[in-house]
This record gives sequence, structure tokens and C-alpha cells, in this order.
Amino acid sequence: MQTQLAAYKCDTNEAICLKLVRTAEDLVDEETTFKPEFSHQLFENETVFGYKELQIRLYYSACRLTTLLQVKFASTVADRFKGIEQDDVEGKIKEFIPLGYCTGADDFLALLSKDATFKPFGELIHLYTQPCRENDQEYTYVIYKADMTCPGFREYHARLQTFLLWYIETASYIDVDDDKWNYFLLFENFEHDGVPHYAIVGYMTVYNYYAYPDKIRPRISQMLVLPPFQGQTHGAHLLEAVHKFFIADADVLDITAEDPSESFTRLRDFVDTKMCCQLPSFATEHLSQGFGSEMISEAQQKLKINKKQARRVYEIRRLGVTDPSNTEKYRLYRIDVKRRLNMPFQKNSREIAKMRRFLKPEELDCQLQQLDIKQQQDWLEKEFQEVVTQYRRTLERLAIA
Repeated sequence: MQTQLAAYKCDTNEAICLKLVRTAEDLVDEETTFKPEFSHQLFENETVFGYKELQIRLYYSACRLTTLLQVKFASTVADRFKGIEQDDVEGKIKEFIPLGYCTGADDFLALLSKDATFKPFGELIHLYTQPCRENDQEYTYVIYKADMTCPGFREYHARLQTFLLWYIETASYIDVDDDKWNYFLLFENFEHDGVPHYAIVGYMTVYNYYAYPDKIRPRISQMLVLPPFQGQTHGAHLLEAVHKFFIADADVLDITAEDPSESFTRLRDFVDTKMCCQLPSFATEHLSQGFGSEMISEAQQKLKINKKQARRVYEIRRLGVTDPSNTEKYRLYRIDVKRRLNMPFQKNSREIAKMRRFLKPEELDCQLQQLDIKQQQDWLEKEFQEVVTQYRRTLERLAIA
């Protein structure tokens, strides 16, 4: 019985089919379909029970994001076993997508023509072009800054943010009634039947925090480039455009990021290092002198890059001009990086000095065991090697940018 029921267990990451539809042909073109990376926020353990050959179709028109939801399957567990119910898949999806979606392909295609009238929300802040990999055409991309006062944007954003749940592991919907949020949207500008269209490529949300005494500190909260456009440098264009937007604002102190993922950290390293290469304090001749106050102030004042990130940029730049075969220069570089990595342990050492005055010997021994010197050294070396590996990837990308 258990074996038979197991046949009705489905992997939701495989069952869910996402699509950005530009033409009627895209609706049946399997090559335009893409899959989620995560589905645990809707489906426990990323599984559903009760279906064979389950397919959850969640399709969007590429411009207006008109939504089509269809749940298809060959059979259900109830067809064979009386009294056993299948999970309510459609009900789960309905909990997070806005009302007004289509359930029939004909209704969806009837609305697809409205994509021709769609125009981006807000103000244009950046435009760039890229050659197509498959042909000699050049594609144009535009980045707009929007807010909730733009007519229709609230409804559009409600549809757009549904992608977050599939691609950001700890994603949550933001409070759109808070006017401190900034929204930056990236579109591809293309022509269809001689009419210009704007298809969504990705977006970023940024929250303006207060910085004492009279500044603001924008914090990047969510950033997503949709799967059909990933690996094409769009993320770097979006991040750099947002940086430059805030650089022009005298009220901005610097820019931070909220709980950045590894992929975002790599992207940020690339963009920030690329921009800092133009700063005099980050010139090659200054790097061997160590991370200094001029680097901190120049990165913050000219590029709104905070001290912590400026330090990473310095380490990347210095690695790029340090010959690994020069034993002495590489040793000095390693010591410099490890000195930063060792800061948490130095803080713990100061705390131990305080504990010696208040703890009993046996209690102090317990604390010291957690700070074994050999373990610290092993951890530092491991962290150093991982950091250098990350930095080398950034340098390789900069070399071909």
C-alpha cells in the first residue's frame, strides 16, 4: 500500500513550469519554459501528494505580467483509492498570486495583445545595448525607477514579486504602503509586429534607512534577474545603475545590502571593484601600503560604498597586483587579509580578559576550550583560501569586462 501511494508523490520543483510569454507560439514552446529553484515556501518539503504526471503551469505575459494558472495531471489518488484525498495544489498557489489571473489559454491569449500598450512605470535612469548571441542584432535594455504613486504599479508589482518565492530562499513580500521603498525595474525593449514592447528582465527593491544625523542609508533588499536572462551581465548593469542613481543624491551616506547571498556578494564585488578602479586612492601604487583612510573616504564620498565593502575592494585590487610566486609579497598580503578575518577572535580575547575577573576556573576553562588556538588557525587558513578563490573569480571577470 505504501509503495502504491508513493507513486502519487510529486516534486514541486519539477512539476512547476514558469514561462514569460511574448507570442502565442511561446505558449506551446517547451524551450521557453523554466523551473523554480525553490518551492518550499508554498509546498512543505517541496512535494505534493495525490497526483500522477502533475504539471503546474504558471505563465506570465512578458510585459504586463498577465497571469495564467493551470494545474494538469494524468490521474489522482482519489481515482484509485476511495477516502484518500489529494493536496489542494491550486488552493496553495491562489494564496500568493493576485486575483484576476486566467485559468484558460484562450482568455490569456485574448489579453496578450494588451502587452503592446504597456509602458514602464516611473522615470528612466539608464539605457544600454547588448549584441544577441544567436544573431547580429543588438538588443536594448532600459532601467526605470518607480514607486507606488505610479498609476497601476501597485498591481503590477503584486504580480512581479511572486517570482521571488521561487528564486530567493528566504524571500518575503514587502510592505508596499511604506514610502521608504524604492523599486528599480529592468526591461528589454523589443519590437513585435512593428510595435515597441517592454518585457520584464529583473528588478531590485531598496529601502531608505535613516543615518545619523541627517543622511539616509539605502539598503538593497531583494534583487532578481529572471532565469531566461541570467548569465548575460544584466545583474551588473542593474546594480551599477542603482549605485549611480544614489551617487547623485547628496543625502545618501552609503549603500548597504541586507543578508546578501553568495551570488549577490560576487556581483557586488565585481561592480564595486570596477568602479573603484577609477579612484586615485585605489591606484596600484597605493595598494601595497595597506587599507587606508583615503580609500574609505573616497569610496564613500564618490561612490557611496561603505567601509566594509571598500575593504573587500582593496583586498581584491591588491590580490590582482600581487605575484603569487613572490613569496614575501604574497606573505604580506596573506597577513593583511588574515588580520581582518581574525578580528572576531581578537574581540573574544578581550571578552576572556573580562571573564577572568568574574568566572570560576572551571567555567573559564569551558569558555577557553571553545577558542582553541589551533582551531582558530585552521579556520583562518580555510577562510583565507575561500576568500582568495572568490577574489580570483572577480578578477577573472574584470579582465574580460
